[in-house]
Amino acid sequence: MSESLSYARVMDVLDDLLAGTKARGGVFNLTIMDPPWALDIVDRAPLSLSTLVRGSAWIVRAGEPPVRMEQGDVAIVLGPDPYVVGDDPQTAPQLRIHPGGVCEPLPGAPVDYSARLGVRTYGGRPDGEAMAVSGTYQLEGDVSQRLISALPPVLVVPAAEVSGHVMDLVLGEIQRDEPGQQSVLDRWLDLALITTLRAWFARPESEAPGWYRAQADPVVGHALRLLHDEPAHPWNLVELAARTDVSRASLSRRFTALVGEAPMAYLTGWRITLAADLLRMTDHTVEAIARRVGYANAFALSVAFKRLRGLSPTAHRRSTAA
Repeated sequence: MSESLSYARVMDVLDDLLAGTKARGGVFNLTIMDPPWALDIVDRAPLSLSTLVRGSAWIVRAGEPPVRMEQGDVAIVLGPDPYVVGDDPQTAPQLRIHPGGVCEPLPGAPVDYSARLGVRTYGGRPDGEAMAVSGTYQLEGDVSQRLISALPPVLVVPAAEVSGHVMDLVLGEIQRDEPGQQSVLDRWLDLALITTLRAWFARPESEAPGWYRAQADPVVGHALRLLHDEPAHPWNLVELAARTDVSRASLSRRFTALVGEAPMAYLTGWRITLAADLLRMTDHTVEAIARRVGYANAFALSVAFKRLRGLSPTAHRRSTAA
């Protein structure tokens, strides 16, 4: 299999898991400050992405060791727990960032901060020693959670591994004051997230999930793509093995070793994940959802759903609507 085909398959599966993670009306912050500086982030955003345009910083969360960022590095922080970003782990915050990017000045806060077109600018002089750009996501659904659960609470990818036009774009755009800026920044956040996740999963210490690592395998990567492309197809191990040109035993052994579970178990989990999102996001009947994700009827879906989730599809719908 060619390198380009392998790469395309990696990104197809990653795209599936990012389906509910598209930025829509993200809150963007441009922070320019001089030491000593620190921000207390209590916005409860499910996921935040930040990059340092200049300077260095530390990310501090209770119960975890501080994480260092250098100029050009990109960080992803999972919420909703609060954290502090500052020039030193011991610096007391001068600003507190609440949901929606609302800023609360604390003792020692700079007086020059404002909001415009969805971008909030915090800080003092424009040429301050530290400049950071950040954006937040509101994650929706079980599909995106399947991806997020594979990430640590805080991850930092060095500048050399995420450098390029995607990261270079944001500073010029965030400093503009033009129509359409929110849409441009939302799309930048999507691209920056994908770029950073690819770079993170490529690092040995990332402990990338099995479904990601398996994409490089010509057999298992092909099988995963088939299951993601056609989850409602009446798959069985015989047909899946035939479509990937290996024996049933070989496929089962290879798939389980790389992904961490057998092919049909993976398919069941993926179908139930899709069903959970459809139950939450649509008013389709359980019967219609069952057929859409590959079950013969509502009863069959209910049995599988309750076995994996511990509650019925109807109970899941009620709980997510509350």
